[in-house]
Amino acid sequence: MGSLDSNNSSQTQSNVPKFNPLDPEEFRTQAHQMVDFIADYYKNIETYPVLSQVEPGYLRTQLPENAPYCPESFDSIMKDVQNHIVPGMTHWLSPNFFAFFPATVSSAAFIGEMLCNCFNSVGFNWLASPAMTELEMIVMDWLANMLKLPQTFMFSGTGGGVLQSTTSEAILCTLIAARDRKLDNIGADNIGKLVVYGSDQTHSTYTKACKVAAILPCNIRAVQTSIESDFALSPVVLRGIIEADVAAGLVPLFLCATVGTTSTTAVDPPNLGHLPGIRHLVPRGRCLWRERMYMSRV
Repeated sequence: MGSLDSNNSSQTQSNVPKFNPLDPEEFRTQAHQMVDFIADYYKNIETYPVLSQVEPGYLRTQLPENAPYCPESFDSIMKDVQNHIVPGMTHWLSPNFFAFFPATVSSAAFIGEMLCNCFNSVGFNWLASPAMTELEMIVMDWLANMLKLPQTFMFSGTGGGVLQSTTSEAILCTLIAARDRKLDNIGADNIGKLVVYGSDQTHSTYTKACKVAAILPCNIRAVQTSIESDFALSPVVLRGIIEADVAAGLVPLFLCATVGTTSTTAVDPPNLGHLPGIRHLVPRGRCLWRERMYMSRV
């Protein structure tokens, strides 16, 4: 692998090879090679140790200090991938990988990703890409139908939405939507009164999302759970905390229920928002409880 030596002034514009963009036939050849590499990787993935056997810092000793000055051949790049990158991978797609969460990719997705990259569509509005915009709306309605959601969740009704890349993004978007809706009612100056809730088993991404959404750290409630309830959120305990917050002049905003936490696989009661003594404590919050009801039904 070549390297750009900042102290070497011998490489001038005259002796640097001319850059030639990848032509269609060269792309066709290299794309076939890449597909072969991916197919072989999947075919042999069980032969690799699931957890990488390298030591921290291993890759810096294998690669040059600076970026290559000139383009390298595709074969040379793939050789580096096989010799230096694959040994440092933890193989999440291995059937022997049982940590964290299931793999979020498929061979069918590879083909779809290639097509997406081909068009390189940026769909920030309808005019920028009519087909992309309308296809997204149709597929989202398909998904809503599969989940037996009402028309209020669909583009063909009064709703609609998008698929977020991660759960972290989805939580943040939901929090911001709830925050802005509440602030429309109580005024932006009262943002410091907003309180959010979750169990002490809720993933740490929830607390991070709350902070990004400008919820004061002192107003993020981690409700204590116990082994007696299989670490599920207790409606009785939750009610007491909400009542205390309301009495203190704070404004309950958001409740994050969990379905299979990372640490204990705890599942909070699906009808949490409809339990006696809780729903009435959150004025103008019926929309959140109603959506929670449909999620539990799914």
